[in-house]
Amino acid sequence: MAFVEIKDIHKSFGALEVLKGVSFNVDEGEVVTLIGKSGSGKSTLLRCINLLEEPDSGSITVFNEDVLHTKNVNAYRAKVGMCFQQFNLFSNMNVLNNCVKPQMKVLHTDRKAAEEKAYRLLDQVGMKQFANADVRTLSGGQKQRVAIARALCMDPKLMLFDEPTSALDPEMVGEVLNVMKQLASSGLTMIIVTHEMSFAKDVSDRIVFMDQGRIEEEGTPDQLFNHPQSARTREFLAAFSAR
Repeated sequence: MAFVEIKDIHKSFGALEVLKGVSFNVDEGEVVTLIGKSGSGKSTLLRCINLLEEPDSGSITVFNEDVLHTKNVNAYRAKVGMCFQQFNLFSNMNVLNNCVKPQMKVLHTDRKAAEEKAYRLLDQVGMKQFANADVRTLSGGQKQRVAIARALCMDPKLMLFDEPTSALDPEMVGEVLNVMKQLASSGLTMIIVTHEMSFAKDVSDRIVFMDQGRIEEEGTPDQLFNHPQSARTREFLAAFSAR
């Protein structure tokens, strides 16, 4: 069985049908990138996987668990890290406590062990020297790297990234993408929504192109970028290459 199995997911907000029967699988250790125009349903799909939105129909199986009927949402979410566009850091805590407090509260880790892990992961994302900094003083790229470290502190089996660079100034984008490339090479299972086409090409095992709430095409980076089968895929990629 696949590590993540999405079957026939439908989701509407009022009269607006955002997801129209989406199905795909992700294997353990695989990096799958979702691309497509804004409004194609990519972020909504991620939010359904993390139970921030409830699909109208369909099924989501993660770690062999029927996610939509789980008895313990918090225990499930503790195994699924998520990084958002807007970082969602705790502004009343310094960098270190952003990474320590969730471990203590959710994983019941003692303070000393939580700090050791936090320092190690902050070092991994190049933010250890900012451990005592007020998060409000950080740049966007620094905040996103702290958000990634905080998610990794929870020992996730799956990481979801929802446009992690879209709120960043162009010069900050590279530092976050480099951290994500390191994570991908470490074997962490990841589902990424991004508009960074060169990054998607470099880091993905498989790319899923969504269009108007459906999966239009999926394949390896070589298949999708160099030999797209769908006219819609070709049109989308041509628009990006023309920028």
